[in-house]
Formats: sequence, structure tokens, C-alpha cells
Amino acid sequence: MSNILEIRDLTVSYGGIRAVKGISMDVPKGQIVTLIGANGAGKSTTLRTIAGIVKPQTASIRMDGVELVGKSPDQIVQQGVTLVPEGRRVFSNLTVLENLKIGAYLRHDDLSDDIAYVYDLFPRLKERNWQLAGTLSGGEQQMLAVGRALMSRPKLLMLDEPSLGLAPLIIKDIFTIIQQIKDAGVNVLLIEQNAKKALSIADRGYVLETGRVVKTGRASDLLNDDSIKKAYLGE
Repeated sequence: MSNILEIRDLTVSYGGIRAVKGISMDVPKGQIVTLIGANGAGKSTTLRTIAGIVKPQTASIRMDGVELVGKSPDQIVQQGVTLVPEGRRVFSNLTVLENLKIGAYLRHDDLSDDIAYVYDLFPRLKERNWQLAGTLSGGEQQMLAVGRALMSRPKLLMLDEPSLGLAPLIIKDIFTIIQQIKDAGVNVLLIEQNAKKALSIADRGYVLETGRVVKTGRASDLLNDDSIKKAYLGE
């Protein structure tokens, strides 16, 4: 199976602190891959570096064979990589529809089919089409953040803690939609505090500890690994 994303020897430092210490990982085409680990393990830094927001000390990050290191965030979006950051970060003073259109700011074609697709995935957003994003519930804002990212037609959708602070029923909906996005042909790289939920929908997982990959494998194998259960699954 070929890979949509290949990372080799990724090292990132903040000042004198090395946050990511030479990790290598792949996202195979057609899969959901999850990164799990404690706070400070380097998960968000990895996603932010792929997106071009953080500059690495060393790395090769190749998307569909194209090197991303050295490209701007805009250029990386054009290569098909989109990040939904932790905390949602919708434009609170703009409507739902305006937020979605901002997600397509690099496109110059008709957006109507993509808007309809987002509203099919998230019917609640369609109901709130003209509502200001800042007045939405936390779950609705997360749906809007994902929908906005999909408007750029990504090949790889990166999600940083999509269930953070959400009610259990909304979390269930979000994870169902992540699977639907994968089934529609979008690859997914997922960071999630709920490791059990993440591993239950992922195809492959990587365990990060203090900036290093300490374990990797099929998500189903990691879900049944005693050390993973003890450290991350609360068992």
C-alpha cells in the first residue's frame, strides 16, 4: 500500500527545548492514522509542522511525493493538506456560510457542490446557515471547523483534538462523520485525547512519548496492548 504522507527524521525545537526528536511516520492512502500520547508528547507540534505553521530543524515531509518542508502554509493547503486546529477557532463575527467560504479562499471555482456536501454531513449547519459562528454551541463550532477545512478539498485532513470539551452524544456524531469523510476518499491524521475512541476508528496508530515514537502498529493491536491500555485507555 502506498503512502499519501511520509515523514522522516522530524526534529522540532522551541528555544532550547526539543519538542519532537527525530520521528518518522507514514499515512497510507485510504486510512485514518491516529497519534496518541500524553500532553507535551509532541503530537500537536507534529501536525503544526506538517501544516507549515512550525518550522522543523530537520525533516523530510512528503505529500504524494512532493516535499512540503520550506513551503508556506498556503502552499501546503494547495498541496491538499488541511489542519483543523485544537480549539476550533471559527470566525465568531461571521456567519456559518461566510466561515465555509473562507475555507475555500484559495479556490476560484464554484463552491455550491462543496457547500451542499458539508451541509449533508452536518445538517445542523445548514439550519444555521446565516447564524453568527460565535453564537453556535461548542459542538456546532467543531462541525463548522471541520466543514470549513473540507472546503479546500483536502487529500489529507488533520484533526487536533476534535472531541475536546464536547458532550458524549456530539462526540459520537463527530467520530461517525470522520469515518464518513474517510469513506469519501479523504485521508485522516487524528490527534485525540480519547485514545480508545481514536483507536476504535483508526487503521493505524503511533504512540508518542516526550517527542519520540515509542510504539506503532495496527490500531486494533494497540487497542488490545496491555501497556497501552494501562497508560492511555484507563484500564
